[in-house]
Amino acid sequence: MSETTNRWQPRSPVNYSTRVDKVGSRARSARAVRIAIAFVLAFAMLIPVFWMGLTSFKSRADAIAVPPKVVNFTPTLEGFINLLTDRSVLNARRLQTQKERTDLNWYEKIALENGQQITGVSEYVGRLRNSVIIAGTSTILAVILGLLAAYSFSRFKVPGESDWLFFILSTRMLPPVVVTIPIFLMYRQLGLHDTHLGLILLYTVFNLSLTVWLLKGFLDEIPREYEEAAMVDGYTRLQAFRKVVLPQAVTGIAATTVFSLIFAWNEYAFALMLTTERARTAPPTIPTILGRGGVEWSAIAAGSLGFLIPVVIVTFVLRRHLLRGVTFGAIRQ
Repeated sequence: MSETTNRWQPRSPVNYSTRVDKVGSRARSARAVRIAIAFVLAFAMLIPVFWMGLTSFKSRADAIAVPPKVVNFTPTLEGFINLLTDRSVLNARRLQTQKERTDLNWYEKIALENGQQITGVSEYVGRLRNSVIIAGTSTILAVILGLLAAYSFSRFKVPGESDWLFFILSTRMLPPVVVTIPIFLMYRQLGLHDTHLGLILLYTVFNLSLTVWLLKGFLDEIPREYEEAAMVDGYTRLQAFRKVVLPQAVTGIAATTVFSLIFAWNEYAFALMLTTERARTAPPTIPTILGRGGVEWSAIAAGSLGFLIPVVIVTFVLRRHLLRGVTFGAIRQ
């Protein structure tokens, strides 16, 4: 009897708190490792941006110094002045005369230190304005048209839907260089060469495939029952779309807007070959900043930094929706 009792005697209680502590410690360690790896990768990816920012505040001599100067240099706005202004080289007599003037601005004094006189505004200012107009307008048009098309594919039975979606996606498969010459010849005939309208239409068409596919994925995750309930209450289809679907699709619209803006903002081939002066954007302009007597690396870095800032601002403004949007965080049924 005693042997049977001992055989079925329950085991000693397990210390569950110790196991929980071990599991929690492992989870915290794994999380710390992931965070460390993320910081290392982010630091490695941001090194070029950091170096570009440093170079933009260096003088011409410090920008090409060997060994490179990381912190041991005097910050200056010489690069930004050279980027935003046109200048002429002065001879010794005129240089001395200009230095004796007392009505000079601070940026004119910096230019005189390099033996130059500011004569006007550089073309970079106009090119950056063209980038804002063309990229902003084409992004808005692409998102609006893509949203309407994506809603149609998501909510209605379209004959040949798969074929249409593949056809839309196939327009994204073409490298821009392949179609540049036919588009150039067509634009010359239509009078769209070197115009804002020509680039806006082109960027809108090339962005449509991206916006349609991205937005359709977001709209598919929004339950149709919400719209049906709204229409039962008396809403029209358009009212249900505007008051029910759009508020829930904000995350997807924000993510799609950022991706479309980045493509239109950074596009190089079309802007180089389809424009000359009037509608040329900033990307083809930055490599042409050669300076006088050599490459002005500080001005090129300043131009690249100024070109980067607008996209960073838009991304920062949409950061709340963007994080949910890129992870397809729409409402699930």
